[in-house]
Amino acid sequence: MRRLLRTLCLGLLLPALAAAQDLAGHGGPVRALLPLAEGGRLASAGFDHAVILWDPVSGRALRVLRWHGGAVNALAPRPGGGFASGAEDGRIALWPPGGAEAPERVLEGHAAPVAALAAGPDGMLASAGWDATVRLWRPDGTARVLAGHAGPVNALAWRADGRLASAGYDGTLRLWDPRREEDAGEVLAALGLPQNALAALPDGSLASAGADGTIRLVSPEGTVRDLAAGTRPVVALAVAPDGRMLAAATLGGTVTLWALPEGRPHRALEGPGFPVWSVAFAPDGRTLWTGGQDRLVRRWEAATGAPLGPLAPAAEEAAREGLDPHGAHVFRACAACHALTPDAGPMAGPHLHRLFGRRMGSVPGYPYSERLARGDIVWTPETVADLFTRGPDVVTPGTKMPVQTVGEAEDLAALLRFLEQATR
Repeated sequence: MRRLLRTLCLGLLLPALAAAQDLAGHGGPVRALLPLAEGGRLASAGFDHAVILWDPVSGRALRVLRWHGGAVNALAPRPGGGFASGAEDGRIALWPPGGAEAPERVLEGHAAPVAALAAGPDGMLASAGWDATVRLWRPDGTARVLAGHAGPVNALAWRADGRLASAGYDGTLRLWDPRREEDAGEVLAALGLPQNALAALPDGSLASAGADGTIRLVSPEGTVRDLAAGTRPVVALAVAPDGRMLAAATLGGTVTLWALPEGRPHRALEGPGFPVWSVAFAPDGRTLWTGGQDRLVRRWEAATGAPLGPLAPAAEEAAREGLDPHGAHVFRACAACHALTPDAGPMAGPHLHRLFGRRMGSVPGYPYSERLARGDIVWTPETVADLFTRGPDVVTPGTKMPVQTVGEAEDLAALLRFLEQATR
């Protein structure tokens, strides 16, 4: 879970956008996705310890939340707006609508990574951990611990009857009744292999999938029907709002759409090509979001499987204005979070106008992290090159930025040329 991937961005703060359907702001695989009720926004969470709030229309990262001390594995909506995030550090953060510098409340109790969250009835929040427990959090922040799994619990889903389902490494699907304080949990199905993902269907059934690549539809009574999805482990499932389509993502890089209730393959998405860690349908059911190992959040038309977009990123527009084309291409990873001019409006990172000769952490009004706010580095071609050669964790120890370097000398030189031209 702690695998740190090397990526491109102007490491002064954050990375960014490649195309309208490809939101590139994470420094590691995208582990969780959550469409938000407020303003049609999207939240994504990654192995880089970050949660990013997106405006999907513009492709801009509106806010980047770097609070957790480990990979962020799960997101869930909160009643009245906002969301919860659960992470490798064992903590659950409760965020207000739009995010904030720090969460409103922190729920602690898990002794191992939090792998899943699920919003339940009456304001309850369920969490699953690698400490073999499920916890039911009441609105007042107190929790009830549900023990029964013999190993890490990887997935949760609330059934239509108000019971909570959990699936884990022990291969069992269990049901919990939040109304019964002494409920020891019922084994609904023993599937024999580790289960990674779980989704509730409108008819009370559950879809479960795991290590062997098979999707299993489990009826309310426990009858199991197998869907032969392939041999690569399935790590994420999502059900369309109308319950008529199931999306399954695999470590092999495929995303398959299944027609329900027939359990018939509908379409495979063409293009991810990397392990896909997360899937989510938009509230209208017409759009499917995926997040993968390539650090991108991608958007697809659910009915046809066609990728949506593209929209020319700012860096490509700059290249057409006669700036260094190679450097403009390298800069694409930063274009959604860093503007080249001071009048581009609020973005997740500070603008880069007159970057060279500027002291670190000096753009007025931008909420820098404590480390960057010290301002003890002046950005020059040499210091920017050093940042991306040794990495921000070495050059600015204590920063919340993910480990990022530019490994190819030609790419780094091109990026520096572009920045010297474009930020004057």
